[in-house]
Amino acid sequence: MGGRGKRIHPLPYADPNLPVQPRSMDPSKDLAAYGYGSVAWKERMESWKQKQESLHQMRNDGSGKDWNGDNDDADLPLMDEARQPLSRKIPISSSQINPYRMVIIIRLVVLGFFFHYRVMHPVHDAFALWLISVICEIWFAMSWILDQFPKWFPIERETYLDRLSLRFDKEGQPSQLAPIDFFVSTVDPLKEPPLVTANTVLSILAVDYPVDKISCYVSDDGAAMLTFEGLSETSEFAKKWVPFCKNYCIEPRAPEWYFQQKIDYLKDKVVPNFVRERRAMKREYEEFKVRINALVAKAQKVPDEGWTMQDGTPWPGNNVRDHPGMIQVFLGQSGGHDVDGHELPRLVYVSREKRPGYNHHKKAGAMNALVRVSAVLTNAPYMLNLDCDHYINNSKAIKEAMCFMMDPLVGKKVCYVQFPQRFDGIDRHDRYANRNVVFFDINMKGLDGIQGPIYVGTGCVFRRQALYGYDAPKTKKPPSRTCNCWPKWCFCCCCFGDRKTKKKTAEPKTEKKTRLFFKKAENQSPAYALSDIEEGAPGVETEKAGIVNQQKLEKKFGQSSVFVASTLLENGGTLKIASPASLLKEAIHVISCGYEDKTDWGKEIGWIYGSVTEDILTGFKMHCHGWRSIYCIPKRPAFKGSAPLNLSDRLHQVLRWALGSVEIFFSNHCPLWYGYGGGLKCLERFSYINSIVYPFTSIPLLAYCTLPAICLLTGKFITPELTNVASLWFMSLFICIFTTGILEMRWSGVAIDDWWRNEQFWVIGGVSAHLFALFQGLLKVIAGVDTSFTVTSKGGDDEEFSELYTFKWTTLLIAPTTLLLLNFIGVVAGISNAINNGYESWGPLFGKLFFAFWVIVHLYPFLKGLVGRQNRTPTIVIVWSILLASIFSLLWVRVDPFLAKNDGPVLEECGLDCN
Repeated sequence: MGGRGKRIHPLPYADPNLPVQPRSMDPSKDLAAYGYGSVAWKERMESWKQKQESLHQMRNDGSGKDWNGDNDDADLPLMDEARQPLSRKIPISSSQINPYRMVIIIRLVVLGFFFHYRVMHPVHDAFALWLISVICEIWFAMSWILDQFPKWFPIERETYLDRLSLRFDKEGQPSQLAPIDFFVSTVDPLKEPPLVTANTVLSILAVDYPVDKISCYVSDDGAAMLTFEGLSETSEFAKKWVPFCKNYCIEPRAPEWYFQQKIDYLKDKVVPNFVRERRAMKREYEEFKVRINALVAKAQKVPDEGWTMQDGTPWPGNNVRDHPGMIQVFLGQSGGHDVDGHELPRLVYVSREKRPGYNHHKKAGAMNALVRVSAVLTNAPYMLNLDCDHYINNSKAIKEAMCFMMDPLVGKKVCYVQFPQRFDGIDRHDRYANRNVVFFDINMKGLDGIQGPIYVGTGCVFRRQALYGYDAPKTKKPPSRTCNCWPKWCFCCCCFGDRKTKKKTAEPKTEKKTRLFFKKAENQSPAYALSDIEEGAPGVETEKAGIVNQQKLEKKFGQSSVFVASTLLENGGTLKIASPASLLKEAIHVISCGYEDKTDWGKEIGWIYGSVTEDILTGFKMHCHGWRSIYCIPKRPAFKGSAPLNLSDRLHQVLRWALGSVEIFFSNHCPLWYGYGGGLKCLERFSYINSIVYPFTSIPLLAYCTLPAICLLTGKFITPELTNVASLWFMSLFICIFTTGILEMRWSGVAIDDWWRNEQFWVIGGVSAHLFALFQGLLKVIAGVDTSFTVTSKGGDDEEFSELYTFKWTTLLIAPTTLLLLNFIGVVAGISNAINNGYESWGPLFGKLFFAFWVIVHLYPFLKGLVGRQNRTPTIVIVWSILLASIFSLLWVRVDPFLAKNDGPVLEECGLDCN
């Protein structure tokens, strides 16, 4: 066992042949205070030496003794892999992080001197321009502080899957890994194709995890019969696909992406039947695609009388806004076996009830419905949610998360494990920063060193109890290390007992009550279990202890005794006495549209309502309750998804995110004033504040991008003539900005092109999507004008990157297009003016041109998005260009920029006597 995996933090081993080093003693104290000379101390030392010698002898003999069994040596400081930590932190090396921190401090100092100069040296002949620029620069500095300091303690993590298997998943024994419920959400099957959803579901069903521990719930919030029929076909194909993946260790286990790989699939596959079975499976998948595409084609035209099912009854979801709740178990209780006769994971279709007059809260409401359904049917202690277009790319990703969740040292306080989002089908240059590498590989690593990453909406494994709004368990104080009976590094039994008598304390009565209660809750009816709850029982934490009767529980969780009983089972599990039929009936009840009325759902429990970016709110609430989160980056990406390629779809996606942040800013859960006195750390609060105020940066950014054109057209500038000292502060600030970025890329591993694309899209999104989101948010808060949620299209054309060149006109393009034209006109005007006025005007022009080129270079990807392919400029761009260019040309002529700026004619004597 000693050769498997890496050893970290091993407990010291003392050679029994060497003398024990005594501890230093204070001469003024009695020897009895140290334990030396006492009979009890001698007996413990002799016992400890014998056990260490026995352990050393068994290791030398290669004894295969079962260390996990009940034996007298169970409390030894064993060094086998099964008792090692399941993960560890890997701090960034000091040679990389310390220079980075030093430059941040230097940049703060330089900013102080820079703003002192800017404020104390106004430009009197262009006071308005100077004032606007200073206000914008102060806002940019505050935004930088909010973004920078949460990255002060970046860390990385390493997991040990072999240790997880040794501890919880030994061969030949029943698996002790915790069950997990998967949630897949979909709304519109025309924008989110059923084939994409099917690949996600297939990757879940084939994941490398015990099948009896997996349940997959698909939420169809559009009540579409196409989604239902697609899942039916998927469940049939899974009976062939799942055993193929597990027999040959296929990666990834989404068939569409597996068969698209341009690699040598024969590499490392030495099984003779592999080639034949792979070809057969590819034919099966092509036939499966044909059936799915036939369903899609059929769904294009809805019959006048609505859809009907195979038995002739009308489809209950014909009216999307008025239909009952629907649940269908495709795989699970019966018929859930593959072609090899092995059991398959559960697959459940869920469509919650919808009625007119109810607020269904969009995706957050659908996710909460899945939480309740899964609690009634399977009640796994952990849940993983995925968007319909995010498939499992690494079949061992769930085990990676369990290395944190099931770790006995750190797992109890972990509310969720967040994986980074990775994407397929993005062009090599990533024109619109779809990969978002800077956020996922820099910001999130920094947050992991504080209290954990924020929740980003998908690819996240949750602890169910954390979603129920409970506080994180209090951290127990470590046992005293001044015990007299053992060496300093050891924890002995008396450390947990009475220090005077050195006897182990009796088991608290409350713990006995807890075990008795959970035993009853597993085997008795819900009503009986609830009536047996005693106040203050551990396992029901601080908040649970205050909810002591059924009435209060139902007021918090809703009128379902089965669901309420399930919330008190910390390790999951369902009520044994309940029949499948009764559980299904209860599941239909908990997804009714009026179930959440007058409860804490969406306020303190589950996904939090009040914003279209419910992910930020949900993670923020859990962190306020004292929980911490973990950021896990496996070597092979855990999940991969689809990203919008064309400019319009990308801007609409960013618009939705920014609108959600504005909604949070004006809500009761704003991080600026919510959650003080709880468990949220200061730097973590900085990150949440930054995540909700960034749309407001669009106003100063728009103004700052307009200033260069105005300066070039008017001949004014935002700074006075620079002195040597002022030039030093300007140069120092630019050097610090570039050095910070370089050092950030150095410790994070982000490439410079990814970093530059992020900088460019920060400007593009800031002057377009963020600006519109800010005004839409203000309209919603002030005037009550709600904006509709637009689902981003998940499907593309067959041609690779064809969506990249698709031009879709939207109002979001107006502001950046105008900025580009303004700066181009300004550059032409400035150069023309310099040519007209002579050599002396070129010096002041360079600063203005640099300012304008800064804007143009940042908007360059936007310009390429407008133009599209060569020789294919959209007509609307030509119309806008001519219109705006004409307007500014007329203004330019009206101002007469080429005339000398004099108050009157200059009269001089010519020296000639005209008389």
